[in-house]
Amino acid sequence: MPLLQPKEYKTDTKPIWCPGCGDFAVLAALYQAFSALDVDPNNTAIVSGIGCSSRLPVFVKSYGFHTVHGRTLPVATGIKLANPNLTVMAMGGDGDGFAIGGGHVPHAARRNVDITYVVMDNFIYGLTKGQTSPTTGTKDGVGHGFKLTTTSPYGQYEDPINPLAMLLVYGASFVARGYSAKPKQLAELYKAAMQHKGFSFIQVLSPCVVFNRTYDELDAAILPLEGKHDPTDFNAAMALALDTQTEHLGIIYQQERPTLEDRVGGIVAQNYTNGTGNGPKDKLKGLLAKYR
Repeated sequence: MPLLQPKEYKTDTKPIWCPGCGDFAVLAALYQAFSALDVDPNNTAIVSGIGCSSRLPVFVKSYGFHTVHGRTLPVATGIKLANPNLTVMAMGGDGDGFAIGGGHVPHAARRNVDITYVVMDNFIYGLTKGQTSPTTGTKDGVGHGFKLTTTSPYGQYEDPINPLAMLLVYGASFVARGYSAKPKQLAELYKAAMQHKGFSFIQVLSPCVVFNRTYDELDAAILPLEGKHDPTDFNAAMALALDTQTEHLGIIYQQERPTLEDRVGGIVAQNYTNGTGNGPKDKLKGLLAKYR
């Protein structure tokens, strides 16, 4: 069968983001990546939390699960363990992922569950009208997009978190950064992340044009890696992550190691029957036989 075209992954529901929102390009790049990899909509699940970016599943022809705030990763993990054959994507924003959902990030990373987690980072809470988020820049110029908000009328004095450094330390086996203004490169990052066997994290710089317009600022700061970096070098990856003056785009780190599904599947295979006729599978058969 011919590959599905990008437009064939669209649903009839039209995105309702504000004109100019970076999330439009994030979605378009996802259509492109799905088409290039011949992703089967019937074997794909997209999970999201709460926020502007978390509306994304309804715009993609696949199974979708719009969870409660911050619970994207545990739900996506459960789906993948229940059916390891599914392609599972987790989508959210900086608030959903690093504030109320921040406690789930290290555990998904260290478990190396085989899902792709995309965080659309606009450095602000957009859906609730522009409050500071965990990645909002500070009054003295640390991070991006500082401005007075309803939650910081006298200035933002809390340093923003560093998503790339966090995920590296937490043990994510694939860490990358993309930019909504470069959708072709973003589609390539999606493809690499989905083909990676393990937990893949992509921070997508995706400006909010209403409450935190940062396109000009980001354009001046980005620097595509373009083959100049060895993604298997953890120390080099950490150095890139800690360079907060430059937004390096591309695959920051990639490591192959057993996934959670590999480990859980091995336990099941080893213990379900022990080859002696007295394993759990054999005992279950015997129990069921009594009531036939």
